[in-house]
Amino acid sequence: MSGEIITLAHGAGGKVMHELIRELFVAGYGNDILAALEDQARLQLNALLARGDRLAFTTDSYVVDPLFFPGGDIGKLAVTGTVNDLAVGGAVPLYLSCGMILEEGLPLDTLRQVVASMKATAADAGVQIVTGDTKVVHRGAADKLFINTAGIGVIPAGVELSPTRIRPGDVIVVNGYIGDHGAAIVDARGELALESSIETDCQPLAGLIQAMLAACPDIRCLRDATRGGLATVLNEFAAASQGCMRLDEPRIPIRDEVRGMCEILGLDPLYLANEGKLVAVVPAEDAEALVDAMRTHPAGRDAAVIGEVSESPAATVVLSTGFGGERIVDLLVGEQLPRIC
Repeated sequence: MSGEIITLAHGAGGKVMHELIRELFVAGYGNDILAALEDQARLQLNALLARGDRLAFTTDSYVVDPLFFPGGDIGKLAVTGTVNDLAVGGAVPLYLSCGMILEEGLPLDTLRQVVASMKATAADAGVQIVTGDTKVVHRGAADKLFINTAGIGVIPAGVELSPTRIRPGDVIVVNGYIGDHGAAIVDARGELALESSIETDCQPLAGLIQAMLAACPDIRCLRDATRGGLATVLNEFAAASQGCMRLDEPRIPIRDEVRGMCEILGLDPLYLANEGKLVAVVPAEDAEALVDAMRTHPAGRDAAVIGEVSESPAATVVLSTGFGGERIVDLLVGEQLPRIC
């Protein structure tokens, strides 16, 4: 492939751009649908219908700074984030698109690392990257690399997940420690001289979710707690159900390193981003069996019940603190940490 850095020629539609597409993206992602090099991916409807009765479709863009951080990178993040958005709706993720905006001067070796990471993460998640697009912008018009991914999955018949199904008496479950991703980004930016590195929790959740649905088909709803963290997801649940999400602070799993970083910087771990954590609301009678099933999966070994649903105050999230008091957990005003995903 020509050169060692991205140039405007890599986005101009000519020979250099075709080299980039064939030698880096097509060879890197390695599947027959992408290798056809059509302007669209052509998918067999019969194969989709055999998996379920509804199509799930999502899209997201990734602008994280820095591109590489403990335990992950922008490529792993892009695949994981989109796969998880499909999975929490009950879908089996199948196909992704990938649009890249490259800044002139980006080292080609950096792009190769990102593509390799995306391929590995897609294989781990059981999906294929089947179509894409590449644009190159002038130096200074972007920050190295932005990625957009869209995803398609199929929802099996009988799976119905929605926060409108939440009822008083249900319980709230998470699959592990919260806030790791947001803390990892702070660590990677060098804003704190931490003795031990905090790694992102970035991981695909589709396998865990399928195990959860097998153990508890009556899960009310699921959502991955990304930007805005646990607090934002529960406020969305509260608004949709008009119930009260009551959290028990001592039961919420937070690593000591994350808690300490939050204390130093004045952050609230309930609002820190995650990239491998989900929040589920389930009937109380199913909670123990569900948590036991989750703990047999690598992505759910630290699963825990962290609260319950009550009728009032309606459309509210309430945290019972370790000191015996209570406080309202509202939607975040502004942003604790920019460019975390």
